[in-house]
Amino acid sequence: MANVLLLYISTTGNTEMMAEAIAGYLEYKNHDVEIRTFDFDPIDVDELSDYDIVFIGTHSSDDGEVPFEAEDFYDELDDAEFGNTVFAVFGSGDTAYDEFCLSVDLMGDKLNFLGAKLLPERFKVDLTPSNEEIEKIEQFAETAVQFTEKEK
Repeated sequence: MANVLLLYISTTGNTEMMAEAIAGYLEYKNHDVEIRTFDFDPIDVDELSDYDIVFIGTHSSDDGEVPFEAEDFYDELDDAEFGNTVFAVFGSGDTAYDEFCLSVDLMGDKLNFLGAKLLPERFKVDLTPSNEEIEKIEQFAETAVQFTEKEK
């Protein structure tokens, strides 16, 4: 079973709903899941390689930039050692803004640029996830597990 870190930030609760769906699914499948938030329980980037999979969830608003609470983490990724850890990024946004879920793309692009093993798919939701989107994010979690097994 995989050792999973689920790290996220949520202002309106939408990204939190997504994170809870991922965690619930993975725990149901008997994976070890640790949940942390950027604002109350941040992680040192040196710890990332301790996990098989790291899910990073963020919201986007206004100009779509990385949320304030995740900025230090985002900047510190430049010095991180990723080992064999697989990363998956997800988040919520609002299509009313010019840059839909830009912070999800910024996080994913940076991880990709730095050479991290990154699940190619980025899971994005417009505002509150629907029941159908919750089912899809559970599949996203399963895809990350399968991707990790292939990377071993």
